[in-house]
Amino acid sequence: MSRARIRLATAAAAAALALGTLPAASATAAPATAPAADAGLRHPWGAETIRQIPLQGAVNVRDLGGYRTYTGGQVRQGLVYRSDALSKLTAADITAVSGLGLKKVVDFRIPMELQYDGADKLPPGLSPTSRPVSDLGLYGTLVGAISSGDPVKQEQMLGGGRAEAYMRDIYRTFVTSPENRAQFAATLREIADGGQGPLLYHCTSGKDRTGWVSYVLLRALAVPEASAERDYLASNTFRAAYDAQLRAGLKQSGRMQNPDLLIPLQEVRQDYLDSATAQLEADYGSVYGYLTDGLGLDLRTLARLQKKMVR
Repeated sequence: MSRARIRLATAAAAAALALGTLPAASATAAPATAPAADAGLRHPWGAETIRQIPLQGAVNVRDLGGYRTYTGGQVRQGLVYRSDALSKLTAADITAVSGLGLKKVVDFRIPMELQYDGADKLPPGLSPTSRPVSDLGLYGTLVGAISSGDPVKQEQMLGGGRAEAYMRDIYRTFVTSPENRAQFAATLREIADGGQGPLLYHCTSGKDRTGWVSYVLLRALAVPEASAERDYLASNTFRAAYDAQLRAGLKQSGRMQNPDLLIPLQEVRQDYLDSATAQLEADYGSVYGYLTDGLGLDLRTLARLQKKMVR
């Protein structure tokens, strides 16, 4: 176990002890399994099953629960959900979402994304909370590149490793931007609130901004780094068919001669996550430092997070 992991495990235990609520020790806890109505992605290299909520209008909706922690507990299901945009939900989807019992939906999209993709379609009585996290202009760049229909311009904007570099820059701002940190911190505080019911957060694709806050939350709960990374990378599995269909449609319509230029923007990649975690370590020393100094979460808030989210 690395020193950073030991520090985070110690911090998690200390936080739990602050409220006298250490997670129940269970070295042989049963793996999380998906209910019959849900689709589960079981990793061949791990015990946990990712619980997907299958919908027609969103492809990356998941329950963040089920992961084991290295303090002996397991993240509770039915409390926190991560998702792509909910603007294309069908009537049946809305009924399914209603069954989750959500009390809050947090939308990390910027105004331009809302303008093009539309507002969330949610069950009656539930309105999204707008909490925009910057994409460094990526969405506008993407819209401009596609709408130009110019293969030379598209290559100049996205080719030659430029798309990948853009993504790494975006991930670094999850750590360096005070505004972005404030949005993530507000969301984690709400999750920690014992009076807050089930919560869902999302961006457009449910993979970058959503992927980062999910990674941070799981690490805050003392989920091993490898498990948190697998949850992050699973977006590629859930989004693959939809994204391939989008590329095929762009080529067929003539708007992109080489739609594979979009792949680095559509995928999550380990080196994108590594860009953020390297920045985190440079600025704050560890995940715990990012949580406390970067996001301003005190020990009591981290303890409440443990008490609520880990059994």
